[in-house]
Amino acid sequence: MSRKAAVVALTALAPISWGSTYFVTTEFLPPDRPLFTGLMRALPAGLLLLALTRKLPQGAWWWKSAVLGALNIGAFFPLLFLAAYRLPGGIAAVVGSVGPLFVVGLAALLLGEKPTVKTLLTAVAAAFGVSLVVLEAGAAFDTVGVLAGLLSALSMSAGVVLTKRWGRPEGVGALALTGWQLTAGGLVILPIAFLVEGAPPALTGTHLAGYAYLAFGNTAISYFLWFRGIERLGASSVTLLGPLSPIAAAIIGWAALGQALGPVQLLGMAIAFGATLAGQVAPRTPKESASKAPAPEAVELFSSTEQNSQEVSMDLEVSGVRR
Repeated sequence: MSRKAAVVALTALAPISWGSTYFVTTEFLPPDRPLFTGLMRALPAGLLLLALTRKLPQGAWWWKSAVLGALNIGAFFPLLFLAAYRLPGGIAAVVGSVGPLFVVGLAALLLGEKPTVKTLLTAVAAAFGVSLVVLEAGAAFDTVGVLAGLLSALSMSAGVVLTKRWGRPEGVGALALTGWQLTAGGLVILPIAFLVEGAPPALTGTHLAGYAYLAFGNTAISYFLWFRGIERLGASSVTLLGPLSPIAAAIIGWAALGQALGPVQLLGMAIAFGATLAGQVAPRTPKESASKAPAPEAVELFSSTEQNSQEVSMDLEVSGVRR
């Protein structure tokens, strides 16, 4: 396996693990507490990573971490769980599948990455495939849930693009940067959760197990892999891994909840998966150019591969990107 393929495979574990978000939210967590659930997912994971890395932001990275934390975590998580509580998991996944299109547009504005026809077609095909996976169920739409899903996808997409634009400080690993963002995002959610939802609900052992899974396996490890992937791959390439979330969610729904997967849904899964693979294939370069020097994207991708490569292993999570 090539080094790029290894980076793609590790990054893909994040959206695959996020595919379990809706299942865990509906089956293991107390109902109607999206803000508290977002808080419990972000802050414990962020504090754990801060304790492990023992690094704090310096200079401009205080405000950059706050912005990234607000976009990737502080706004995204509450909107994500609001959509999860108000929409069937599949419908929320369709809403979130527009994330790659948001990223393409924002990358053009902020990174100067001119969208190609292939990128646009791949993003549209992925969203279409995801819609086939879930729309056959005929689930009802909820306006607030749909709006929350769209805003969560936009928030996460802006965070992805800015993460790629700003990179990370010299000598700081992806694990530390992930901890900064999760902590900042959790602190954004904290006062809002208590003002809007009041005191925390009484928690059972099942609730605690669900929150532990979301915080550590589903968030600390998954976001580390996700941000690490953004750094080493293009923003559009990484976000096109997003359709793996609804695919994983559909498989979990079939295996754990007895939800049916008909021919149309299987076709949608094949289209979404094919679009995901297509989004990772680099454009073919002329042979003569390739013989003279390594491709620029390869230089960018692997220049810092050996820096701060801390590995963790735990369990795995939908995004509507979800993320």
